[in-house]
Amino acid sequence: MKKVEAIIRKTKFEEVKEALHDAGIEFFSFWDVRGVGLAREGRIYRGIVYDTSTIERTKLSIIVRDKNIEKTVQAILASARTGEIGDGKIFVIPIEESYRIRTGEKGDESLFIKGKEV
Repeated sequence: MKKVEAIIRKTKFEEVKEALHDAGIEFFSFWDVRGVGLAREGRIYRGIVYDTSTIERTKLSIIVRDKNIEKTVQAILASARTGEIGDGKIFVIPIEESYRIRTGEKGDESLFIKGKEV
């Protein structure tokens, strides 16, 4: 199992969500976050200069089985990319174990509903 964490543009969230659902990823957590990067490019919108290093982002947290890592990462890469500075980052982190609280199932079985292979 792996944890995929992605920090994406807030404006790309709906596209990424749809791409993940299309890839068979049905559950993930997300938060609105802010961060500071090295880019110091200013953008002007309606006469106001914005520092793009602190534009709002969305952080996704997705726990997936090893066999689903590549399709999860590719879904995020394809849907979150604009080609401009600040598109975000993806991190893949090993997960030692997981448990479903309701049933006590552990490991891969805790990540999907029986009869519905993801």
